[in-house]
Amino acid sequence: MNTCCNGPMLPMWPGFSRSSPDEQTKTRRGPQRPQVETRSWRRQRPEFDIDPSDTRIHFGTSGAAVHIVDSETCEIRDSTLRDLYDMARLAQALPNLHMFQRTVVARDLTNPREMDLNTAYACLKGTAKPTGTSFGSPDVMEEAVEMLSIIAGGRDALRSRPPICVSTCFIVPSLTFAEEALGVIECAAQHGIPLKLVSAGQAGATSPAPLAGAVAQQTAEVLAGLVYVNLLNPGHPATFGALPFVSDLRTGAMSGGSAEQGLLMAACAQMSQYYDIPCAVSAGMTDSKMPDFQAGYEKGYAELLASLAGANLIYEAAGMYGSLLGCSLESFVLGNDMIGSLMRATRGFKVTPETLALETIRDFCVGGPGHFLGHEQTLNRMQSDYFYPALADRRTPQEWAEADDRSLLERARQRTAELLAAPEPDHIAPEVDAEIRSSFPIRLS
Repeated sequence: MNTCCNGPMLPMWPGFSRSSPDEQTKTRRGPQRPQVETRSWRRQRPEFDIDPSDTRIHFGTSGAAVHIVDSETCEIRDSTLRDLYDMARLAQALPNLHMFQRTVVARDLTNPREMDLNTAYACLKGTAKPTGTSFGSPDVMEEAVEMLSIIAGGRDALRSRPPICVSTCFIVPSLTFAEEALGVIECAAQHGIPLKLVSAGQAGATSPAPLAGAVAQQTAEVLAGLVYVNLLNPGHPATFGALPFVSDLRTGAMSGGSAEQGLLMAACAQMSQYYDIPCAVSAGMTDSKMPDFQAGYEKGYAELLASLAGANLIYEAAGMYGSLLGCSLESFVLGNDMIGSLMRATRGFKVTPETLALETIRDFCVGGPGHFLGHEQTLNRMQSDYFYPALADRRTPQEWAEADDRSLLERARQRTAELLAAPEPDHIAPEVDAEIRSSFPIRLS
């Protein structure tokens, strides 16, 4: 298996193949591939580029949470612009988060225009990794293009290396275009800015209750969006964002941590593989309100299902709680650990004469010391074959009992505080920042 930009590339699970649907289905031809450019997500620093083609897997954030969860006091408060900036800083520092899309709503800003412009600015100020956000109207999007052009270094630079991807929920389920969102799409296509095309009906509420029907509806809606984009600008970069969510049919409330949610995202990833279109899914949307056992298992199985199904861009992979209503700073650090393990599991292992190690087994078991700890092969494979989490506890029970940091959450809080205490990044140069502030109502101090 190959890797790209820290994300593993894996052979497909049983299902539809990108390369030869005829071989998989035997009875029907696969669809003609829509024209979609699969160029890397690019920022000014090429080392953070990611490639969403084939079955390359990348993890990142997303959401529009309105609350910050305090894991120490079990209290919640309104999210702010500063919270968003700090989350971007955390994403920059954590190696297993490959991209950062807006996570929280800046509730200290009440003007929609100012909120959209400041959200984009705070994301780009806090991280140099591929970044995404949304815009509520075409007019604000046009204004944001001016700001993004300044950041990129001009209109031509904006087209060649757009600093942001625009996520747009362009469907009002079922099967209805949202007119204002189409205006945002038109603006992005005109200026060469990549799109994440999102349809997010809820199974049993705004899409059919049978999971297959929910996938079918969302697939049709996103394909309609891709057709629209291609009519505007053939081959414009866009991702297949079919995101069927789940309703708890006992109450009608969204259940982001359900087992069905993981299945739906895996199915949509396989549909994108079938159509050979870069895929974006949402996984890690636990129903739990705090970083606890429930949050761990709900995030774990959803993200593993998505990654094993070949989802290229896995959003909501860290930070989100309460079915997208809450976000936790500590959970970025916790999620980084978990994602590292998921990436290792997704990568699998090769079976070759070298890795079978038959000669090594013979040498050590026939006249050898009877263990492999000091063997050159063990030392060579220590880093390439094994993942070592930064926070997970692997101490002996006695060492743990004598330690001051027994709690995983406490270690996460300490690590989060350390990262946020570091000097603030300068991903927007001071002279560029000054030009932006002279023209736009930037509120981040």
